[in-house]
Amino acid sequence: MESNTPCIWWVRRDLRLGDNAALSAAAESGPVIALFIRDVQMDGLGAAPKWRLGEGLRELQRALEARGSRLILRRGAALDVLREVIAETGAHAVHWNRLYDPVSRERDGDIKSALRSDGITAQSHGGHLLHEPWTVETGSGGFYKVYTPFWKAVRGRDPGTPLPVPRLAPPRGWPRGEILDDWALGAAMRRGAEVVARHCKPGEAAAAARLSEFIEARLVSYGDGRDMVAQNATSGLSEYLALGEVSPRQVWAAGMAAREKANRGAEAFLRQIVWRDFAHHLMFHTPHILIANWREGWDGFPWVEDAEHPHFQAWKQGRTGVDFVDAAMREMYVTGHMHNRARMIVASYLTKHLLVHWKQGQAWFEECLTDWDPANNAMGWQWVAGSGPDAAPYFRIFNPEMQAEKFDPEGQYRRRWLAEGQAQPTETALSFFEAIPESWNLAPGDMRPTPLIELKAGRERALAAYDRSR
Repeated sequence: MESNTPCIWWVRRDLRLGDNAALSAAAESGPVIALFIRDVQMDGLGAAPKWRLGEGLRELQRALEARGSRLILRRGAALDVLREVIAETGAHAVHWNRLYDPVSRERDGDIKSALRSDGITAQSHGGHLLHEPWTVETGSGGFYKVYTPFWKAVRGRDPGTPLPVPRLAPPRGWPRGEILDDWALGAAMRRGAEVVARHCKPGEAAAAARLSEFIEARLVSYGDGRDMVAQNATSGLSEYLALGEVSPRQVWAAGMAAREKANRGAEAFLRQIVWRDFAHHLMFHTPHILIANWREGWDGFPWVEDAEHPHFQAWKQGRTGVDFVDAAMREMYVTGHMHNRARMIVASYLTKHLLVHWKQGQAWFEECLTDWDPANNAMGWQWVAGSGPDAAPYFRIFNPEMQAEKFDPEGQYRRRWLAEGQAQPTETALSFFEAIPESWNLAPGDMRPTPLIELKAGRERALAAYDRSR
């Protein structure tokens, strides 16, 4: 029942007004104060995801203001800030949508207990996933370690109908807030922020438009085209899902509607939505996946862990001498995104041909990806490296040249991102040199480097290392 006493919607990775269980619950009980807290955990984000979060917050501010509401920004320890705002406004409840990484779970549990002991209603809600991790169990009551059985267990489940945007009543008075520009969330991006911004359309409205356009125009060819790196065949929804500018339930509903219309790409797309749930399912049940080898027996593998190793530095800079790998690394630096097929190629090359630890690649992706997500990032890296759940066998070592022939047969993707050696480089290839730190000392007229290691020799070295470590 609605009252005149305000309720706090604690905004986290749910930058949307539609299908937002926490916001809807807050709106049902009284005037809503939307509060985003800049805490230590948020400050630990990499450069690109922190910048992208700032752009998402800006769009959420606009959406709230269009409905006569506001987004209040505060910084500090989350519990301290929540208590301060409660004291300032007389708020009687706090609602938020759950996150599933171990740090968030511990923080949120402590906050829920503390607020309830203060006599404040503190309630968490689902919405970041289709299905809560503890609700999907094997026949013996355990958690799933392999994707296909997980998919079969949930593909027939109804996650429910997406919630409408609620009516937002303002409180009698607003608490003080900080100014988003003063936070300078893009500072670590330096000159790269302007370049990445050309490829980014943040916000809930942009997410809805992207989903609609994908379903109507490109879903039909998704199954066949999603691995072709030069084509715009994927959904492009990952950054919106990472920040909650669209809910997985909204995406699922659109995919299911398309499947009912016999769209031949729908089934493959729905499987990818559930793959995201699977990554979070594993992070929830085995949180060590974020920081350590998931599989036993991998701690003795002789990966290079030196972040200053010249091979790792060359990989980061798109200077390995392998065109497909270098093109993909540059795509990420320019756009904040990388095609999923390309992610597998660069991860395999780093962990197997160069024998660099997957943790190093995981950390660089966390620094550079606007769609960074802790579960997806860790799952992806360990899957390719061979140390993770449902992993590709270690002997499955992607050959970048053969992958290029198959998934970029005309070389369009490589020309799009590699300037060196081209008489008339593309604008996207040249923009890489606008974005990178000047200290890298790279220029479009440079010669392409020779490969760090011959591909066959790299494969043989990796297999030999694997055999010795078993």
